Amino acid sequence: MGSGGLELPPGDEGREGSSTDVPPGAVSLARPMNAGAIGPELEWDAEAWHEVRTRAQRAGRAYIWLNLVEQRLRAVVAAVLRPVYEPVHGDDWVVAAAGPAGQEWVQRAVAVREVSRRKGYLLDPADDNVLSFLTLPQLRELMVQHWPCFEPYVDERREVELALDELEVTRNVVSRNRALSEAVLNQAERAAARLLEVLGAGSDVPSTRRLPVDAVEDLVGDRYADVVAVHSDRVRLLRQFPAEDLFGSARRVDALGIGLNLLVQNFSGRRLLRLAEAGGRVRLLFLNPASSAIKRRERELGIKRGELSRAVEMNILHMRRVRARLRDPGAFEIQVFDETPRFTAYLVDGDGADGIAVVQSYLRRTRGMEAPVLVLRNGRNGGRVVKSDQTDEGGLFPTYREEFELMWADSRPVS
Repeated sequence: MGSGGLELPPGDEGREGSSTDVPPGAVSLARPMNAGAIGPELEWDAEAWHEVRTRAQRAGRAYIWLNLVEQRLRAVVAAVLRPVYEPVHGDDWVVAAAGPAGQEWVQRAVAVREVSRRKGYLLDPADDNVLSFLTLPQLRELMVQHWPCFEPYVDERREVELALDELEVTRNVVSRNRALSEAVLNQAERAAARLLEVLGAGSDVPSTRRLPVDAVEDLVGDRYADVVAVHSDRVRLLRQFPAEDLFGSARRVDALGIGLNLLVQNFSGRRLLRLAEAGGRVRLLFLNPASSAIKRRERELGIKRGELSRAVEMNILHMRRVRARLRDPGAFEIQVFDETPRFTAYLVDGDGADGIAVVQSYLRRTRGMEAPVLVLRNGRNGGRVVKSDQTDEGGLFPTYREEFELMWADSRPVS
């Protein structure tokens, strides 16, 4: 197998078929094998299969990002250089733009295009042009070579070149089917998203703010409504998605739950104060610590009577102290409800298309820290209905937002 293929686990040199003592001209007979068996030298165990699947998944994610960047860069190059060269050179405008310095690689692209034409590889007429056969480094060369033409539209040349340098490392790894580490993949995703933003790809550019939209989610996310992440517990959520990332740049925070520990205990009161003073709005809805519902919850969890109610009361008192320091207390509202709690939800910028929600259901014997967590992105569908298997399917985000508003309307303010 060539160097670009997947490496097979090494065989055991002591087994039959690998001996060097076979006389010249003799044929070594392999041991009888069961039908369908390859043999122990070629078998992959569970660990080997896990490794190659991981490689394939990472390479697939990286390929999608590289594909998006290449398509965008190709469109930008065409939009800027075609009006300059096509009036004089016609269909050969790419060859003319490459100039003497790029004659070798542009002629190679022309030759590959002709071979593809003859063999019928061009399935889409939109790809029947030399530009479609240029690689990412060649597109970059055209851009750098004609930078004065691009400067009015893209003024961050250093940012573009640094991002393309980072992506070239990933492109080489993916094209040769070598192992792509998670660190390099993450770096490539950030570089690609940053480059797409610099190249002005519009409002649908995968975002690097708060919870980054990755290209895989953007392509197949509609299969899962607007659920963009699932964590087995809150510890794993915070490990990958710290409270600062969730609430740090929020314009609006609506939270509903028993004690709202994710916010109160993981995001400082000082930060909440700055958020509200900067024009943000906070609405916190706690379970009433004096209600019968909180006593039932204590019995479900098997904890001492009054333990949970005291914890909730402490959280409310802490939030009241934050509110008391505000010039406009109306920007920071605290209320309590008396109903049986069914879930906890944190809706961040829930009134916008880029909102994020963190939702946990309350389980009978499981504390909130240990319950499964769903992360929803309102911008996954932008609040729109999406198509899934020919059926109209709305996201979950509006459901929890509506439930919050209903609960808020039936709750009582904390003085």
